Amino acid sequence: MLEKLALGDLLATIVYSMLGIVLALLSYRIFNFSVPFDLTKELEDDQNVALGIVCGAMMLGVAIIIAAAISS
Repeated sequence: MLEKLALGDLLATIVYSMLGIVLALLSYRIFNFSVPFDLTKELEDDQNVALGIVCGAMMLGVAIIIAAAISS
């Protein structure tokens, strides 16, 4: 009984983790589509620190929202 419960919990954790990662990547793609410039080029090639901070804050906010939605 305990092994089945632990295996089920492990499977649920993996599924919810993958769901959270997919939703975070989807939100990055939507954010990249909504701005008039290429985020990847600005972050990697031009080393735009301000954009990196904004993008990181956006990803952190989305992660908090996703975590709250998954845990409820």
